[in-house]
Amino acid sequence: MDRTRQVTVAADGRTLTFAEWGDLRGVPVFKLHGTPGCRLDRYPNQDLVRQSGARVISYDRPGYGGSDRRKGRTVADCASDIAAIADALGLDRFAVTGSSGGGPHALAVAALLDERVTRVLVTASLAPRGAFGDQWLEGMDPENVKEMEWALQGESVLGPELRRIDATARELAATNPNAVFEAFDLPGSDRIVLAREDRAAILTEVILEESCNGIWGWADDDLAFVEPWGFDPADIGVTTQVIYGTQDVLVPPSHGAWIASVVPEVVVKVTDLGHMGDPDADTVHSLTWLTSAS
Repeated sequence: MDRTRQVTVAADGRTLTFAEWGDLRGVPVFKLHGTPGCRLDRYPNQDLVRQSGARVISYDRPGYGGSDRRKGRTVADCASDIAAIADALGLDRFAVTGSSGGGPHALAVAALLDERVTRVLVTASLAPRGAFGDQWLEGMDPENVKEMEWALQGESVLGPELRRIDATARELAATNPNAVFEAFDLPGSDRIVLAREDRAAILTEVILEESCNGIWGWADDDLAFVEPWGFDPADIGVTTQVIYGTQDVLVPPSHGAWIASVVPEVVVKVTDLGHMGDPDADTVHSLTWLTSAS
């Protein structure tokens, strides 16, 4: 059985494609990918993941990879998709984590499926635009600012721009996938992560899979981020860990600080790193913390 391309059906009949990693008999942890991304985005050393005792489940959000698009989706709509996959796998309880664009979706699952979620951990997560108003983009790299401004102008503007960026990324994927970040003014810690060969190999897989059926997963993520999310992070009733780096220029640290200020039961970890953190240490820390609640 190919654990990297499993399929189930959402409540409205859409196809959802998901993968499983790590210890298949371990504690279930849903890992929600960033923006853009797909279910193949994973930690390179799967021996380390298995040693954590985590059964990591990742899925393509609607419009990415093998999952059907759900036009007009909100961040909150993620919760019903996670419930459908958990039901298909026979999982009553699970932890959830997400980084970057996966962070808001992980928070949605925690808020809306709190009777099933044991713990939630978000890293470098966006905060709602309504929490900051005109300052929501402050501190973001100009490349991210452009993308969010396209989203604010709507699908007709955002779609063609993302198709252009995606076409370039797909050309680079086979030879130099990390070049997709060349225009960003990233801190040294992020450049160290980008230099890793194991990460580059996975990034190639992700780039080719995430938009294999078009850029609409990416576009719909962006469109959902700039609109009301459909839930209030203050309603999250499970223990939540919020991690963010002071050198992050993709999602400014002010976003993580805001989330930490409103979630009722929160553990906060602040680093002096950028958006990509320290993948080895972060994987051990996150999975150990998430699985310890079971």
